[in-house]
Amino acid sequence: MTSIEHNLQQVRERIAAAAARCGRAPEEITLLAVSKTKPASAVAEAIAAGQQAFGENYVQEGVEKVAELAAHPELQWHFIGPLQSNKSRLVAENFAWCHTVDRERIAQRLNDQRPDVLPPLNVLIQVNISDENSKSGIMLEAIPALAAQIAALPRLRLRGLMAIPAPEAEYERQLAVCKQMANAFNALKQDYPDVDTLSLGMSDDIDAAIAAGSTMVRIGTAVFGARDYARPSQQ
Repeated sequence: MTSIEHNLQQVRERIAAAAARCGRAPEEITLLAVSKTKPASAVAEAIAAGQQAFGENYVQEGVEKVAELAAHPELQWHFIGPLQSNKSRLVAENFAWCHTVDRERIAQRLNDQRPDVLPPLNVLIQVNISDENSKSGIMLEAIPALAAQIAALPRLRLRGLMAIPAPEAEYERQLAVCKQMANAFNALKQDYPDVDTLSLGMSDDIDAAIAAGSTMVRIGTAVFGARDYARPSQQ
């Protein structure tokens, strides 16, 4: 067993345990392996261990991995980093998902640049749930307006919400924030039948996120090991 295979097994066991504690089925929660700064060879190890969904934060780096691993059409590539307008075409052409839509202009560009030969791009609205100046995303009250704009675009498919809560040491505080996101997600589901994804939870708050109702957790270091930020990564 490789170290990445072992790590994936441990993370899956942690997800299953967290799900069991709150009466959920582990199958309801997708593990998104965040492979930023990691080489395609590391992703290939994860693929061999049964992992199919991967998240990338840097556009150019992600596009290169998509091309290197094109022999695996079963993979789902998710863009989960801040998206600049001048890189939107690369995301529209190469990824199946974009988690970080937070304004109409980006949504429109992704729609216009999505090739007709590909299915609609799955998109999540990024919410700045902790109101941090350093993070992208919209406020909770802005969700309905942006959701309506996205839903009107034929080459996009609104699937739900994503958030990166501010770090909290106490579980109860983590859970309170995650429940705010879950409430917003459940409200959105009432209006849009395709909405089924709440991308919420990383290594430090995965238990609270799952307890609140997250359907997708984003885990990087616990799967691939410490990141090497010295590796050149192009936004």
